[in-house]
Amino acid sequence: MDTQMKKGILEMCILFKLKDEPLYGYELMKSVRQIFPDVYEGSVYTILRRLKKTGFTSVTQEKSPAGPTRKYYGITPLGRAYLKQSIEEWHTVVQGVVSLGIKI
Repeated sequence: MDTQMKKGILEMCILFKLKDEPLYGYELMKSVRQIFPDVYEGSVYTILRRLKKTGFTSVTQEKSPAGPTRKYYGITPLGRAYLKQSIEEWHTVVQGVVSLGIKI
């Protein structure tokens, strides 16, 4: 899969995972790698930093009973709007592909 396409899909998937509750980076990485096993850990953290920088996520730090402090990522209102737009665009792309007769 094209790197740029995968990056956009990964952003959408990460924001979707955050829509119900904040998660820490390792949890997100494990979820993403279940779907995309070839994604590097560094790629997920790069996307998380970009999502924070653009204001789509916020980060809080909490002590972990089992180790070092964890960074929890949560979706912001701006991130929710971006996620909604991304999902709408995804549906449009999928519908277009299906309309061409390509079976998904």
